[in-house]
Amino acid sequence: MEWKLFADLAEIAGDRVIAVDAEPGDTVGDALDALLAERPALGDRVLDADGEVADHINVLRNGRSVHHDEGLDATLESGDELALFPPVSGG
Repeated sequence: MEWKLFADLAEIAGDRVIAVDAEPGDTVGDALDALLAERPALGDRVLDADGEVADHINVLRNGRSVHHDEGLDATLESGDELALFPPVSGG
């Protein structure tokens, strides 16, 4: 699986696309754990003090927030696209 990272998350990780050791049948949470193991510097930006995904970080699966489905427990399927978005502001 691959994660697409946006804004400062890509800068912290050193790349916009990161391949991780996750496959169909794993969960979004498993894929996120693999991403954070691969790029530990992201942990401080993505996780809160309790080790949970910070409220301001958007975790997307196929362009849809995982909060609308099963959350991090959603099972990955072949071809899924995963993305992390930090808060974005502009004017």
